[in-house]
Amino acid sequence: MARSRKWASNLDMYRKVPMDLLEGTKRGSIISYVAIFTMIILFFMETISFFAGSTLQTDVSLDNNTDPKLRVNINITMMDLRCDYATVDIVSPLGTSLNVTSHLSKFSLDARGLRDRFHGRNMQQSDILMHDELVTDTLEDLHVNGEDAVSLDSEGLEDAREEYVYVFVDFYASWCSHCKMLAPTWEVLAETMTEAAMEKVDETFQHLEKGHDYTTKEYNEAVKVELPVMVAKVDCVIHKQLCLDSQIFAYPTLRLFAEGKSAADYRGDRTVLEMIHWLAHVEEFHKGQIGEEKYGVLLADEIAREHLEIEETREEMIEKPEAVTGTHHHLWAETMRKHRIRKKAEQWDDERHAGCQISGFLWVDRVPGNFHIQARSPSHDIEVHMTNVSHEVHELSFGDPNSKRLIKAKNFAAPPGFDRTIAPLNGNVYINEKKHEAFHHYLKVVTTEFDDPYDNKKKKGNGPRAYQLLSSSQLSYYRPDIVPEAKFSYDPSPIAVYHRKAYSKRWYDYITNLMAIIGGTFTVIGMMENTINAAISKKRR
Repeated sequence: MARSRKWASNLDMYRKVPMDLLEGTKRGSIISYVAIFTMIILFFMETISFFAGSTLQTDVSLDNNTDPKLRVNINITMMDLRCDYATVDIVSPLGTSLNVTSHLSKFSLDARGLRDRFHGRNMQQSDILMHDELVTDTLEDLHVNGEDAVSLDSEGLEDAREEYVYVFVDFYASWCSHCKMLAPTWEVLAETMTEAAMEKVDETFQHLEKGHDYTTKEYNEAVKVELPVMVAKVDCVIHKQLCLDSQIFAYPTLRLFAEGKSAADYRGDRTVLEMIHWLAHVEEFHKGQIGEEKYGVLLADEIAREHLEIEETREEMIEKPEAVTGTHHHLWAETMRKHRIRKKAEQWDDERHAGCQISGFLWVDRVPGNFHIQARSPSHDIEVHMTNVSHEVHELSFGDPNSKRLIKAKNFAAPPGFDRTIAPLNGNVYINEKKHEAFHHYLKVVTTEFDDPYDNKKKKGNGPRAYQLLSSSQLSYYRPDIVPEAKFSYDPSPIAVYHRKAYSKRWYDYITNLMAIIGGTFTVIGMMENTINAAISKKRR
């Protein structure tokens, strides 16, 4: 017992040294002030760090996202692809969707890239009649008495535009199947216009004085003058440069020239009567604007109706399409009504509108796949070398489009530069400078979740979910017989990222750090002072 008390009384970690044994120096005083100043600085820095609260901590784990679908938000401008031909397809191992129409809108753009008017929802491309089933003669039979649809070259087309008020041209390719189907119908249309002109000439010559004779040349010249519409054709295989200059993207392209200028492209059913109806409507509108009441296409309409043995009048077909045998007239009649209500649409100039803006969103399977934008039409054969899929990406992101705003508004823990990783392609422009090429984009989609600071249970998945993208774009080259496409491939990552705010420091950590600052500073600076003192003392000796 006595030994224990003696040991306890000898335990003293803070023994005192008599002041008489201590010696103060000027150097020691300066070092003491440095030590105190260092302790104060470190004390304040530690205190600020403690009260600063949380730090960003990132966890990586297998993705437990069970959503079967992914939402893809797109806003892409095709710089040289018309809305009529622009289609969006989705391809994945679970299935392929062609010409996706849901939740997408198209806006036509002019040559400057300015959005001029709403083209419409991305509806299914209309199925039209490729040829007139009432025309049963072959092209060879129709050519027995001569060819009425005049074949033109570059100079011939220029002369025809100067000589005739209306020139209706079929830009075709000899290898095009749709063009071959249309050829007999186009020849009958040309014959109808010629017969209309001949009937007008015969009526005029009947009023001439008896005894007046006219030559065949005079008669033919008179027929040319009275021709309501010159029906012509251009072989784009032979006259390739002419079709390039005319911006022919697909075959057949049926283009009407009025007063020497391109008026519109015909996109309705390719039957004789419906093309004549369309021409008559254009003539009425055009001549109504210039104050002329002499209509020539109406006579051609009567002749075509007589040859095709159709009893319904043009007015009946417009007002009561159900009276016409065959449902293919319904679409035309509805279109004519809209044209009468909105005559402004007749002033539409296709040549001014070179691009198409596609915006909306897609639902894709949550498996590796792709969506692509390409030129396609059920009623045309696309000219491959004229296809240009240069594009600008205004928006391409996955998931809820409001997630970015929500993360900012509620100050969720997000790493620096997170906004850019959500949509890395935004604002990028991809220009195809040569033919038969297109940009392909590859996207790795990483699920990213955030800790909800207002959730007391702190469960993963309760916060907002976003998708970060790792992107790579490559220029791909196509064979001359394949239509290029702007392709966007996506691959969901099996790894998910979880960002949260970590509160790692507790009160005892703070106190421990303060003690370490005080003791450590005192010890380190004391060792420095002893070293300096030893060096000076040795020098003095």
